[in-house]
Amino acid sequence: MKKLIICITALLSVGTASAEPETQIQWNPAQVVHLQALIDNMPAEGLADCQVSSRFDINDAKAATAAAKQLAHAYLEGCLKGLDRARWHIKSRDHLIDNDKLIKLALSRNELGPLFDAYRPKNPHYHALQKALAKETDPQKRATIELNMERWRWMPLFLGETYLIVNAASFEVTLWKQHEKVGAWPVIVGKTKTPTPVFDTKVSGVIVNPWWEIPSSIVAEGIGAMVRNRPATARRKGYVFQNGRYRQRPGPGNALGLMKLIMPNSYSVYLHDTPNKTLFANEVRTYSHGCVRVGDAIGFAKTLLADDQSGEAVDVILEKGTTQALTIANPIPIYIAYFTAEGSDDGDVIFYPDIYKRDGSAGQILARTDTNKKSEPGVCYS
Repeated sequence: MKKLIICITALLSVGTASAEPETQIQWNPAQVVHLQALIDNMPAEGLADCQVSSRFDINDAKAATAAAKQLAHAYLEGCLKGLDRARWHIKSRDHLIDNDKLIKLALSRNELGPLFDAYRPKNPHYHALQKALAKETDPQKRATIELNMERWRWMPLFLGETYLIVNAASFEVTLWKQHEKVGAWPVIVGKTKTPTPVFDTKVSGVIVNPWWEIPSSIVAEGIGAMVRNRPATARRKGYVFQNGRYRQRPGPGNALGLMKLIMPNSYSVYLHDTPNKTLFANEVRTYSHGCVRVGDAIGFAKTLLADDQSGEAVDVILEKGTTQALTIANPIPIYIAYFTAEGSDDGDVIFYPDIYKRDGSAGQILARTDTNKKSEPGVCYS
């Protein structure tokens, strides 16, 4: 199976599916029976809603190939196309995988099972959900497990050697290396009226002692009036109006705290520190305008910078109070996601409240909130 995973990764690195002329893929009867068994087992994969027929003649290689490609698509990208998928802005190149080539390779080596194993998400949370689905009898919990397995299929198959996942539903950011969790930090996410969107980008650095570029929507909530009408109060809080923009100076009261990740995205949403640490004691932490506030943010930043900067060097910059951008030589993929069920450290499954009402039809209003939000370059919806 490892060689097949390498093949999949290599095909993705090319960037496009093969343009070679199609040749008839050959199947033997045992392989067709194996394929039919995989299709019949789709409910165990949380794919009961997918339409892939296993009812074709054992000697019909063309039908078998078509069914295998449909099954591969289901494993890689799922089947649900509703509102929740429309709000899922994590990019994937899985549609570029040349399934014809991989199916042909797997059949030539009699490794059809390992191929579909390689198509499954590799994060342990997915495997925990799969195990839980096999024994869960409660219909509502089964539906939640299946939906979250589907969300994993919407993630890229190759997440990176090292990657970060923010799960807004669990109020946590986790750091993974080779699909092993190596760190976890509590987070505060967007209010239900300003939910944290689902998207992906790369973390290329950390800004220590950041300025806050204040979004116009937050300026309108009162900061603008404060700067105009109560300048002494505004100065004490660090608010200034410079070059046509409202900003907040670095310092202990800055809304971004002492650090902000450099992670370019079209939503103006970032991971950052916060001066208000008390909110992390609450179980439900939906307080921001969309950005993600991190508990022990400096420890988090030092962990991400470990290969590029010493903790002592970061402390010196913090002590000076100067704004400085520190580069991460190998940018880290980050996935801002939403999973209402995931695996626990002991292999069980934890269910989280559906804070944004995305698990069912109640999410229709929030869908418009997520997709219609306009961002402003360089600002942060803290």
